[in-house]
Amino acid sequence: MSRALLPENHHRLVTEALAALDVRNWVLSIHDPSFPSLPDEDTGWGSPYSEGAARFLAFARELGFNGIQLGPQGQVTEFNASPYDGTLFSRNLLNVALAPLEAPEPWGALLPPGRVAQLAASRPSALPPGERFRHAFRVQTTLLNEAWRTFQKKRAAPDAAPSIRALASRFDTFRQQHRAWLVRDALFDVLCEEKREPDWRRWADSLDGRLWNPRPEEEAAAVARLTQLELRYADTLERYAFCQFLVHAQHHGLRERVGAWRLKLYGDLQIGLSPRDAWAWQGLFLRTYLMGAPPSRTNPDGQPWNYPVMDPEQYFEPDDAGTNAGSRNGPVLRFMNARMDKMLGEYDGLRLDHPHGLVCPWVYRADLPDALWSVQHGARLFSSPDLPDHPELAHFALVRPEQVDRAVPRYADRWVKDLTPEQVRRYSVLFDTVVEASRRNGRQVGDLLAEVLSTLPYPLERVLAQYGLGRFRVTQKADLHNPSDVYRSENVGLEDWVMVGNHDTKSLWRLVADWQWKGTLHAQAEYLAARLCPEPSEREAFARELSTSPGRLAQAKVADLFASRARNVMMFFTDLLGMPETYNAPGTVDERNWSLRVPQDWAREYRERLKGDAAVNLPAALAMALRAQGAPARARHQRLLEGLDTLARELRAG
Repeated sequence: MSRALLPENHHRLVTEALAALDVRNWVLSIHDPSFPSLPDEDTGWGSPYSEGAARFLAFARELGFNGIQLGPQGQVTEFNASPYDGTLFSRNLLNVALAPLEAPEPWGALLPPGRVAQLAASRPSALPPGERFRHAFRVQTTLLNEAWRTFQKKRAAPDAAPSIRALASRFDTFRQQHRAWLVRDALFDVLCEEKREPDWRRWADSLDGRLWNPRPEEEAAAVARLTQLELRYADTLERYAFCQFLVHAQHHGLRERVGAWRLKLYGDLQIGLSPRDAWAWQGLFLRTYLMGAPPSRTNPDGQPWNYPVMDPEQYFEPDDAGTNAGSRNGPVLRFMNARMDKMLGEYDGLRLDHPHGLVCPWVYRADLPDALWSVQHGARLFSSPDLPDHPELAHFALVRPEQVDRAVPRYADRWVKDLTPEQVRRYSVLFDTVVEASRRNGRQVGDLLAEVLSTLPYPLERVLAQYGLGRFRVTQKADLHNPSDVYRSENVGLEDWVMVGNHDTKSLWRLVADWQWKGTLHAQAEYLAARLCPEPSEREAFARELSTSPGRLAQAKVADLFASRARNVMMFFTDLLGMPETYNAPGTVDERNWSLRVPQDWAREYRERLKGDAAVNLPAALAMALRAQGAPARARHQRLLEGLDTLARELRAG
C-alpha cells in the first residue's frame, strides 16, 4: 500500500532533506486507539498490533519517519478510556490483536477461524464514541475469555500440539518473571468484584484496602489473606496473567517489526497512576497531598488531577542517624527502578509526561471539599519553605525562605530564584533514577523526551540543563506579538522537540480554518514569511500568497518546524493526514476524547487531501525549509530541491 501511495524515491529524498536540515529525529505521534484496522479485524477500537496498524506504520516509514511516539499503554477501565489514567505495569488488553489468535502458529488457534471477522461484520456502525469504546471493551473481554478457555483445554490434552506446548512454556516463563506486579494487579479486580465496589477508596479502611501496606499488627493477617485469595481465585489470576502474556508478546512482535524498519519506538512515562496502582502501591505516597497542574497559560484555572505524590521520606533507606538521607535506595526508588526497567525493556526511548512531577510537583490538599479551589491554592512540594497555608510542606523544602521571590505567584517559573549544585542534586533524585535506568538499559540521554510546555520552573530548568535535555515547543501556540515567546520557532534550541501540535491541541487544519474565520491568517502569513523567505524584497509577495491560500500556509507552518534549529521534530497524526478533528480537549470530561481514529480508507483520503493542499505534503514543506536557508543553500542543494519539487507536484496531482 505504501509503495502505491508514495512515489518510489520519496523515502530517499526525504531522508536526504532531513540530513541537510540536520534533523536527527522525525517522529510520528499516535496513540493506540487511533490506529486503523482492516475491515475484517475491526472491533471498534484501534491497536498498534493489528494488520491495519502494520500497514500504516509501513507507510510512516516510507514517508521518512524514523520514530513512532505512542501514548501510555496501560490497562484502562470500561468507564474511563483515558490512557493517562491507565496502569503502570499491566498493558491494555484492548490492544490484543484478536485475528492473529486464529492462526495455528504461533498461537495454537486459540480462536476459531473467522470468529473475529464475524464480530467485525456485526459491529454496530453508528455508535457514539463512548458506546463504541464500551462495546469494544466488552467484545474484547468476551473473545479473550474464549481464547483462555481454549488454551486451558488444549494445554491439558495428552496430545497437545507443539504450538500449544511452546505457548504454555513461554507463558510459564512470563508469569514467573512478572509475578510481582501480576498478582497485585489481578487481585485488584478480584477484590472489586468480591465487594461489588470498583472504587477501592470505599473499602480502604479494611484489611483488603491495606493488603500491600498493612499496619504492623496486621502483617500476619495480610499474609494469610493473600494466601487465601491466591488459592481461592487461582484460575482468575492465571487468566489475568495469560491475557497479559498475549498483549506483551504482541508488543514484542511490534518491537521486532519496527526495529527491522529502523523505526524507534517511544513509550510514554505518564506521571499519573491508575486507581489500581494507587491501591497496590499506596504505602509509597503522601497521605494528605495530591498532584495536579497549577494555573498556567495553557490552563488558567489549573487542574486537580487526583494523582498520588511519592513520599520523599521513602526515597532512601534511613541512615544510622535515622534520617532518610541514606545512600541505599528506599521503597520509592526501588519502585521507580522496577517501573523503568520494565518500560525500557519495551521501548527505545521515553516521553517524560509532565517531568515537573519528578522534580518539583505542584501539590494540593487532598482533604478539602473543593478540589479546584485546592489546586489553585496549592504549592510546589520542594519549594515551599514557609507558606502559612501549607505548613506541612516546610518539612520537604529544599530551598531557604530567602531563595524564593514572593513578588510573583508561587506557581511562577521564577518563584525559586537560585539554587546551589547540592540543591539541584536533591531536586533531581527521581529524574536521576530515570536517567540512570536509561543508561543501564543501553539508552542514550537523548532518548528521553521532556514534555515541558508553557511552564518551566527554575528547579526543573536546572535539572534538565545538567543532562543537556530540551523542552517541547508547540508552534501553534506562538504569541506573534512577543518575540521572546517560548513557542516561537526562532527561539527553539538544538535539543528541543518542535511540533505544530500534540494530542492535547487542535489539529493544524482546524486551526488554519479558525485563523481564516477570525481574520488572523494574514498575521500568521507575515510571521511565516519572515521565517521562511530570506530575501526581504520577496517577502511581501510570499506573505500575500500564504494569506490567500490556507493550504499553502499550512504547509509553511510545517516547513517552519524544519527551518528551526531543533534536531527533533514531532508530528501528531491528525496534522499529518489533514484530519480536522480534535483527539483530546484537555481539562474536559467528554467521551469524544481519546476516541479519534485513522479511518480504514486513510490512504485514499490522504491522497485526495494532498490534491488540495489539505494534508501535509512533506516534500513541499522540506523544500520550503531548505530554501529558507538562503541562496547558498539553494545552490548547494539544487538537485535535491528539484527532486523535492517534482515529488510535491506528483503528490498534488494524485
